[in-house]
Amino acid sequence: MPTISQFFGIVVQMFWREHAPPHFHAMYGEYEALIDIRTLEVIK
Repeated sequence: MPTISQFFGIVVQMFWREHAPPHFHAMYGEYEALIDIRTLEVIK
């Protein structure tokens, strides 16, 4: 899984062959968020 960006300890990664909707993951330490690419809504 490629890392798209890293800043302030946050790692942003894209999973293009994972489940719908298209989304990216933002990870910070033990925390993780899944964000919808189209709406920028936090999925998880």
